[in-house]
Amino acid sequence: MKSGRASAAETKGSINLRMDGVTRQLIDDAAAVQGKTRTEFMVESARRQAIDVLLDQRLFALEPERYDAFMAALDNPPVPGPRLKALLGRVPAWQK
Repeated sequence: MKSGRASAAETKGSINLRMDGVTRQLIDDAAAVQGKTRTEFMVESARRQAIDVLLDQRLFALEPERYDAFMAALDNPPVPGPRLKALLGRVPAWQK
């Protein structure tokens, strides 16, 4: 049984945006070409971009041989060399 309260994913809300007139007109023109309202166009565009950004951080595809090599590299990282040790021993610029 579903409770009387809607979850955050089910509720609707609004987002107020400030933008210059040229950008607003560009969005309106693009929405009109697709037969959509400004809101429909902006929500679909933002949703598509958000999915792409998140997938870029989480998903990549490799052929089986390359996947095996990738997993082997993760399981057996190389021994740090002198240049990496020197780099890791430096004080970061933001701490100077």
